[in-house]
Amino acid sequence: MKFFMASLLALFFHSITFAATAGRSSSKDLVVASDGRVQAVVLVAPDASVNEALAAKDLVKYVGMMCGQAPTLIDTETEIKSAMAGKGPKLILGELALRSKPTLRVSLEGVLKKKPHLRTDGIVLLRDGDKVYIAGNNDLAHYFAVAELLRRWGCRWYIPTDFGECVPDERDLKIGDLDFAFSSPFEIRSYWISWVGDNSGRKEFQMRNMMSGRGDLPPTGHALGKYTKGLGKGTFNFPITDPKTAEYVAGKVESMYASSKSFSLGMEDGSYDSAYPGDQKLMKLQWDKYFLRWSVTDPMLELYNNVASVLQKKHPESKAKIGFLAYANMTIPPVRDMVAERSLFAELAPIDIDPIHGMDDHQSPPRQEYRDMMYKWAKVMQGRLCIYDYDQGMLVWRDIPNPSHQSFAQDVQHYRKAGILGVNTESRNAIATTFINLYLRSRLLWNPDEDVDVLLDDFYSKFFGPAEKPMRAYWSTIFKAWAETICTEHEYFVAPSIYTAKVLAVLKTNLLEAEQIINGLNIQGRVLTRNEKLYVERIRFMRYSYDVTAGYLSMVRAAATECDYAGAVAAGKKTLAVREKLTDMNGIFTTYRNYKVEHRGYAWWPGEVRQYEELLPFTNGEKGKLVAKLPLEWDFHRDADHKGIARGFASKPVDLTFWKANHTKLTPAERKDYPNEWERLRVDLYAQAQGILHPDYQSYVGDLWYRTDLDLKPEQTVGKVHLRFPGLFNECRLYLNGKEVAIRKQGKLWWLNDYRFEWDVDLTGKLKSGKNVLALVCKCEHHFGGMFRRPFLYRSVAK
Repeated sequence: MKFFMASLLALFFHSITFAATAGRSSSKDLVVASDGRVQAVVLVAPDASVNEALAAKDLVKYVGMMCGQAPTLIDTETEIKSAMAGKGPKLILGELALRSKPTLRVSLEGVLKKKPHLRTDGIVLLRDGDKVYIAGNNDLAHYFAVAELLRRWGCRWYIPTDFGECVPDERDLKIGDLDFAFSSPFEIRSYWISWVGDNSGRKEFQMRNMMSGRGDLPPTGHALGKYTKGLGKGTFNFPITDPKTAEYVAGKVESMYASSKSFSLGMEDGSYDSAYPGDQKLMKLQWDKYFLRWSVTDPMLELYNNVASVLQKKHPESKAKIGFLAYANMTIPPVRDMVAERSLFAELAPIDIDPIHGMDDHQSPPRQEYRDMMYKWAKVMQGRLCIYDYDQGMLVWRDIPNPSHQSFAQDVQHYRKAGILGVNTESRNAIATTFINLYLRSRLLWNPDEDVDVLLDDFYSKFFGPAEKPMRAYWSTIFKAWAETICTEHEYFVAPSIYTAKVLAVLKTNLLEAEQIINGLNIQGRVLTRNEKLYVERIRFMRYSYDVTAGYLSMVRAAATECDYAGAVAAGKKTLAVREKLTDMNGIFTTYRNYKVEHRGYAWWPGEVRQYEELLPFTNGEKGKLVAKLPLEWDFHRDADHKGIARGFASKPVDLTFWKANHTKLTPAERKDYPNEWERLRVDLYAQAQGILHPDYQSYVGDLWYRTDLDLKPEQTVGKVHLRFPGLFNECRLYLNGKEVAIRKQGKLWWLNDYRFEWDVDLTGKLKSGKNVLALVCKCEHHFGGMFRRPFLYRSVAK
């Protein structure tokens, strides 16, 4: 009864409509529609350009959706002349508005970006009596102006396709005092769908959210290899600053440059090296800690400058632009005081720098470092810098929510201050992951001063209707968990530290309440309205989203915490079936169907399930019998100076005095200041996520020592006993009873491994009855460190 009454009240309040007024309301409002009867006409020039004409059609369309009656579209000279002379409200679009009201151009000039490198987009909306002028400074901006008017009447486009479209039922539409002109500080406001993701609705979504695309920016993609082919040892190793290299590359691209055709010299997708003496000297100016090798920025930028200089001297009238990527081990800006040649444009692509936190977040030194890199690159490029951003759906993830607005709202302020061109985001749509990330980015790129909290308040009401309250609590819980995390890493290993049992419980409670409210709409004999049908679909999406999130975390807990691989496989397959339903709803919600990548390895969700299937036989008697699950919590010691062996970490008694006296008072964030003492650490979550950080919040690098005692019965030591680490980062050494028994090699960059992250150690004949001291030291050099799945002992059985 409680939920039923709440449903009725929510439905009642969301059914009440008031007159939507664009502009400041007064007693002299211009009535566009009254009680569903449209009184205005829409006027557009007969020779309207493509987007200008589309703007007129969409204005007619959405007024019709709001009121139930579409206004008349007038686009012939005779009819326009008659309408302009007649009485009644007139909505005048684009070039026709600019010609009819020349002062609009003055208003636009007052807000447009001065001396843009590529483009500038501005809009103007002005009411003058019964005439409303709606225009921009170019074809696309004409559409933006109409989108602004519709936005003021309450229309929103939160997600591509009709699923994300919010068009209110408004039988009364008005224009108040309206005199508005605005231009974005960013020339590039864009995203694109990679990995053969579903592009449905992308174009319309971008236009309705004032996104310009990146068409005016020269190509910057991976291209350099075809112009350096034949030089040096190969694609990633050639004499970069050798003058002959610049002449060689310039000769390859000269015809394009001479014809004013823009092109890319962007580095290929990998890290570069060179044995050329001049390159060696420049590379050793700085070490790239993100890619664990020498930076090639100084020599590579010198190459680009040399190529551009050769071409500019030969063809000084050319308007060609040359694009390149600041990427991989060219992400860090040059050490030397360098300025890029005038024809060069860059995209800065920070692919492995904390995507969770903003540039001003004290919990993320990597993001603060990126801020400094960005400012330096902006100075080098003299304003010809764009950010090549990575939407969270681009990461190896698991179709569970991963918001980005908490970081982007900070970053966009710095982008404006640095005078960059804008942001071009690589996305896969993957709405189950990104949800309204792209919408919030679009609003902040159009106007960096937008208040995200206000945008979210507006969103909950419009998108979820009567389920606004529980959905606000649901998403606020998710946003808070991400905003407060100490994790600066990315990919699916982070998920258990965000979606804790406590968080999932809150989500479940609020989802159930939302479902009860929305179920209340289905009153027998009553036909749902257009918006009510959307509310139903959106809560169905939320149900699948929650089930995918909770199901994935259930799978992880079964495997990582319980060593229950049968349970993990069952949970994984059950949840992947839910993901199929989510995809059936709309192809943009996930992306795995179009891009057949998930069969390629263990990095992807089905591969993770397959890994658990392959681990199961080592515990169920098929390939091995489970002897013992090792403890879930081990003694732990940090060893930044690599002196653990000398200090006896492998064998001497563990002193937990400080830990026992203080651990109940420590939060994960406070553990960064833990003294040089033994502590305790879980083995089902990587070390940094539990607070193993440097005092300045930097992700811990150094040796990680794990210790535990195993009390074994005589029968547990018999036979071919193996120790299996099912989830373990880093190069490692294993000690048993003070003696080194195994070494595990591993790539320094964690992602350059097989994504199984397993280690199997044969301990046959090495274990003894009674107490065994097991010590593991992990050499953590980059981001993730230590164990993240609970190890176990098993006895191998004959095939």
